[in-house]
Amino acid sequence: MPEVIDIHTHPAFFEPICSNPVQVEQRRQALGLYKAGAAALNHIFNQMNYAGIDRLTLLPLDITTQAGFEVVSNTEIKKIIDLAPGRFIGFASVDPFRPDAVEVLEYAFANLELAGLKLHPSRQKFFPANPDLFPLYETCMRFNKPIIFHSGISLEPDTPTHFATPLLFEEVAIKFPRLRICLAHFGFPWVKETAALLLKYPNLYTDTALLYFDNAREFYEHIFKKELGEHWIDRSLRHQVMFGSNNPRFEQIRMVEALREIGFRESTLDLIFGKNALEFLQEMAG
Repeated sequence: MPEVIDIHTHPAFFEPICSNPVQVEQRRQALGLYKAGAAALNHIFNQMNYAGIDRLTLLPLDITTQAGFEVVSNTEIKKIIDLAPGRFIGFASVDPFRPDAVEVLEYAFANLELAGLKLHPSRQKFFPANPDLFPLYETCMRFNKPIIFHSGISLEPDTPTHFATPLLFEEVAIKFPRLRICLAHFGFPWVKETAALLLKYPNLYTDTALLYFDNAREFYEHIFKKELGEHWIDRSLRHQVMFGSNNPRFEQIRMVEALREIGFRESTLDLIFGKNALEFLQEMAG
């Protein structure tokens, strides 16, 4: 069976990096997950096995210039990866306004061997086409690494949405046509705008980590079958959509089951659940 990859998870409460209670509380406040507790790696693996997921992509967050700390650091991502080789894909984060931003990113790619860059315009408070960000984009291109941008609304505190509406990323897609970019969360609630950008720019991807209401299956059916055209993904966008859960905010199994039950072709599901991620990451399929 094709490998299943969750392209969008947050490891802030993985037990191996939760030894400091003050830091854990900072993470709860920063992420708006006020009751979250530490989860042992065995629990994480059980969740993955139950949902049929082979690998998780771990996303850190550096908000040094905004809040004075890193929610999850690049070295913590590397620590988790080294504890379970083959189970995790680690991304880097860098606060784009720190004076050593490029050096931090170069170190993450060259020394920590991380697979890409995660940026959060709403939390880090930048517009995607701000030229101050271009050196980071150029660094990603130099190392052949992709970027996952938070896009659309965020449930985290202090995250103004106007920094991350999908159409703001178009200038980046135009200026950096060889840069692989994921607009996370399908840009929800601006899913039609996201779909339009995907249709126009082949270097853009998105993920299914939408901030859903109430019931994953009903929500996905509404978004992917009603708000978007019945066959938009199956016929036109199937090579640019990746599975993402946004775990721990949402349970992976519910989202996996919902996507499998709403009527996509099996070949489309194979792309969404793993093959597109391998292309995005520039990994070879096994």
